[in-house]
Parts: sequence; C-alpha cells; structure tokens
Amino acid sequence: MRKVYLLFFCLGLFFSTTLYAQDEWIVKADKIDPANYYGITVANGMIGIVSSSEPFKVKNVVLAGAYDLYGRGRVSNFLNSFNLLSMYLEINGRRIEAKNISNFKQELDMQRAAFTTTFDYGDDASVKYTYYSLRQLPFTVLMDISITAKKAINVTAASIMEAPDALKDVQNYYNEIDRPHVTISLLTSTAKSPTGKLQLCASNTFLFNEPHGHEPRVIHEMWDNNMHLMKFSKTISAGETYQYAVAGSSITSAHDADPLNQAERLTMFAKLEGRDRLIQYHTNAWADLWKSDIKIDGDPQVQQDVHSMLYHLYSFSRAGTAYSPSPMGLSGLGYNGHVFWDADLWMYPALLVLHPEIAKSLVEYRFQRLAAAKQNAFAHGYKGAMFPWESADSGVEETPVWALSGPFEHHITADVALAAWNYYCVTQDKQWLREKGWPLLSATADFWASRVERNGPGQYDIKDVVAADEWAENVDNNAFTNAAAIANLQFATAAAKILGIQADPAWQLVAQNIPILKFPDGVTREFATYKGEGIKQADVNLLAYPLKTITDAAQVKKDLEYYDSRIPNEGTPAMTQGIFALLYSRLGNGDKAYHWFKDAYEPNLNPPFRVIAETKGGTNPYFATGAGGIIQSLLMGFGGLDITDKGIVQIKSKLPANWHSLTITGVGPDRKTYVVK
Repeated sequence: MRKVYLLFFCLGLFFSTTLYAQDEWIVKADKIDPANYYGITVANGMIGIVSSSEPFKVKNVVLAGAYDLYGRGRVSNFLNSFNLLSMYLEINGRRIEAKNISNFKQELDMQRAAFTTTFDYGDDASVKYTYYSLRQLPFTVLMDISITAKKAINVTAASIMEAPDALKDVQNYYNEIDRPHVTISLLTSTAKSPTGKLQLCASNTFLFNEPHGHEPRVIHEMWDNNMHLMKFSKTISAGETYQYAVAGSSITSAHDADPLNQAERLTMFAKLEGRDRLIQYHTNAWADLWKSDIKIDGDPQVQQDVHSMLYHLYSFSRAGTAYSPSPMGLSGLGYNGHVFWDADLWMYPALLVLHPEIAKSLVEYRFQRLAAAKQNAFAHGYKGAMFPWESADSGVEETPVWALSGPFEHHITADVALAAWNYYCVTQDKQWLREKGWPLLSATADFWASRVERNGPGQYDIKDVVAADEWAENVDNNAFTNAAAIANLQFATAAAKILGIQADPAWQLVAQNIPILKFPDGVTREFATYKGEGIKQADVNLLAYPLKTITDAAQVKKDLEYYDSRIPNEGTPAMTQGIFALLYSRLGNGDKAYHWFKDAYEPNLNPPFRVIAETKGGTNPYFATGAGGIIQSLLMGFGGLDITDKGIVQIKSKLPANWHSLTITGVGPDRKTYVVK
C-alpha cells in the first residue's frame, strides 16, 4: 500500500503545478512536457480531434463508423481520417516551432467544447488558436486563429491537408468558387481505405474577416500525394490583432453515398454560415447538453473531474444516429474502435438518465445489427440472437481469434437486452417497445432458453463461458452471466405482458431454474470452481446493481466486503471501483463509497489534462468506459437514482462527509432535478 500512497502523493504534486483545480469548467495546462503528454479530445459524437503538444498540430482525426480491415487481428479497425486542421504559421519568414516560442499554454473549456492554445513568438507576436468539433454539424470542424502583433510583422499562414499512412490512392484537388459576394477556396482530398472498401474525403476553406474583394490572395501548393496546402500572406501593424479561421468537413462512404461532393458542400455551407454563427450555434448546442449536469458542492477538484467525464461521454455520442461508442470513444484507435459491453452496461446508463435521446442511438446500433446476431446464434447452434463480443459496422463478430471472449463471453447478449429494457423503463415508450425493444428482448430471450443445459429438474446450467471477470475463462455457472440471463428472460416476459403478446412459457421456466451459486458461508460464488482468487473486475457485485438480482442489504454488504478485497491494486478497469462506490453509498456508508470513488479514477489520470486511462498507471486514455462507471456511481449511487419499470425514482443514499450536496439536473424525458444533501 505504501507504493500506492506514494503514487497518489506524486500525482498530487504534479497536477498541483500544472492545473487550476478551482475552475469547474476549464482544465488548464501551463507546463507541458511533450514526452509526457496525453492529448485531450474535442468531438461531437461523429468526428474526434485529438490534441498535440506541438503548435498548430493535431495528433489525429477519428470518424465514428469508419472501419476497414487492416493492422492486427484480421478484423475491422477504426481508421484515422484526413488531418484537416494541421497548419503552419510563418512570421517574418520564419516558421513557428516548439523551440522558438514561449509561454505555451493549452486549455479545454468543457462548457463550450473548445480547445485553446496560446503562446508568444519572441517580441514579435502573441498567437491564440481554438478549435471546435461543431456540435450542430456532425462532419464539420473549425479552427479559429488570432495573431496580435507586438510590432509590424508579415505573416504567412497555411492550412495543410494530410492523408494518414494507412490510406491509399490519395487524390488531391484545389478549386476556387467565385460569386459576386464571396470567394470560396476549397482544399480537398479523397482516398481509399486499405482494402478499398471505403472512400474517405475531406475538404476545408479559409474564413476571412475582410469584406469580399479585400481578402488575402490564397495560393495552392502540391507537395506530394499525401499532403497539399493552401496559404496566404498578410502584413499586420503593431498593436493590431488579425483573425482568420479554417472550417473543414470530413466524411466517408460509410456515411454518405457521395462523400467527395458532400465534403465540399458541407465545407461551403460552413463558409457561408460564417465564423460567428458557427461558434454561436455550437455553443448553444453544448449549453443544451449541459442542462443535464451533476453539481457537487464542497469538492472543487472532483467537480472539475466529473465535468470532464460527462464532457467525454457527451463528446463521444450523439442523438439521431445508429452509432455506439467504443471503450476509447473518439480519442483514437484504441480497441480498434469496436463496440463491447462497455457501451451497453457502462456508458449507456449514464446517457440514458441524462440524455435519453442520445442513449436511443446506442440501442438503435444494436437493433440494426439484430439480423447479424441471429446469424451468429445459428452458427453456434443456438436459437434467437447472440450478439458479438466485439462489434463494428456490420454487427458480425470482430474479436481477434486469439481472444476467447469472442466465442465465449456470452453475457453481452443479456447486456444488450438490459439496455433495451431500461430504455423502455425510462421513456415508457410503448411504440418503441413494440417496434424495436420487443424484437431485441424476445430474440435474446430465445437465445438463453436454447443456451442453458438442462441437467435434471431445477438445474439449468450455463456452462463454458468467459465471465464478466475476464480472468475467469471457460467456467461454468458464472454469477453475472447466469443472473443477466435470468434478467433477460424476465424482461422479455414483462415486455410481452405490456404489449399483450403471448410470451414463450419456456422463458419463465428457464429463468426460475438457472442457479446462482453460493459458498457455505452465504457469499455469492463467482463461478462453480471459484476458490477466492483475485478478480479483474466486479462480477458478483453487479447482481446488486444493475441487475437487482440481489436486493437484500445484508447479502449485498456480505458480497461487497468479500470481493472488494480481491481486486488487485493495478491492472483492473476503472468502473470496478465505481460499482463499489455506488453500492456502499446505497448501503449508507458515504465515506467508504468516497474512498472507492476516488480510487476508481485518480490513479488512472494522465497529464496534462487529467485524462483517464483504463487502469492505474495506464497510458491509454481516454477510457470512456471508466467514465461511464464512475458517473453511474454519482447518479445511481450518491444520487440515489434508480431505473424501475415505472420510470426513474430516487432511493436512499449517502454522500461523503466533505460533500455538502449533490444536485443532478435534466434527468429523464421530463428533465427533472434531484438533490441529495
């Protein structure tokens, strides 16, 4: 334990010198070490831009839904899209680089989803640029630049279009569209994905403040197949601030049948909207999102961290789509961009409570891939629908063959059903239940009725699975898998009753005969041969929440105290401790809940923006799954919110001693407010 406390102490020292914890909305970094820099993502649920420690650079650009077969595992992977926001700036003929600037600072304004970098270039100029992934325009981004001259200077500014290495058959275009009131310079690129399956396209343009006819002359330069640019020059007087912007759009044939023309059209649309309107509508959209918020009185650093978690969950998802977030969201290519139970069980409940319209997209993702899940069940000799452990665009199994989770981690099917049932519970939307929910619930229930092995009266075993605790492979009667299957069967039966449909009588019979095993002392046993070894993540404890299979407080406490001592200090995902925090708060132990709440994420933070990695000491941010689990500990733990078949209710919970109050706004379809003091 001494090493762990030392780590906390060192992290505290580091962050205290680089961050301003008192601001609940703005994360600032003023001492940036490029060798120890983990970028932060600006995203709108469709396009993600990851920051860089180099001036005018962007690490990568990721588009939701863009996959192709390349790299490891012979499975579909996320693709980096064109880097359409890279730039350079020359002042008096000298290129700005990290080595010739000072006072380099970056900050994320989470309230406005705006990432700003500032620096000084000697005694010549101060520079500021801010970029946005525009919330109102899913495929469009904006970079806003201002240069303040300390003395008269000449600047040359370029917008660079770069193709990632994995793309092929790159083609570059430059076009100027003249109208009586505007000239639009379009820098455009298109390429094929590695197998040729997708066409990826991007286009951008300058937005100038000068009236038409007085804008700087734009020059196009072709460097090589993978990079071209457009640039302009300008003389700036001493004391003058010159402002310009770059708007760009990125889209693929996975999103549009004509992506090349659409990329240019969307960029032209942004050009004619203009900088001020683009930023204003973006800001308005985020203000609407933040009507659903979590406010903590008495813990400023935790308040900032919670806003960061919510910011990332909102950034990585979007209403009106059929996309579901990967564990790392739009922060890069982690986990190949695949969709796991991370979406259905960990991120989805927080979104469902705060923004049901966004959560609907995640369930729609599963509904549109129901046919592939039915084919998967058929291939394995089962009935109904068997959802893949890793899913991408088509809904077929995308787990690399060397990982046993693909053929054996079957609880994912019940996780999908739980999400579908909870969507109905929160919205009470019977039409949705009939059209979308019922097909999901009935097909998944059919799977479990065929998946169990009938071993005599009253014994319907589920054998040979990978547990929710993934260190337990090929085990029998795993607690979470069995309990989730029971819940799935019960939800389908309940849905049938609501809709006036005859439920399959086998569902209830099977549900009543799937065992939940126990040790002689009454502790719930994780699986048939479990003997108390260390576990990777919560499994048994998920029976208390979210499954509600175990409701007796004494049993919940007994299981909690047994399994919270079997989690090692490293190598476990952040949401595990989030579940411990949730349950201890519901049991009335606010201080123990607070210990696990802090332990869920503080050791996982990376500089300079406190981004969460998957594990303690990990370096793979941003781990949106963990954020989802921790936000659930606030909503359903400290906040006492509970999803029931009658909607969201509030049950008794306990706050930490140092929190004066917890206020949750914008809850559910009616946007209610709940307070705990």
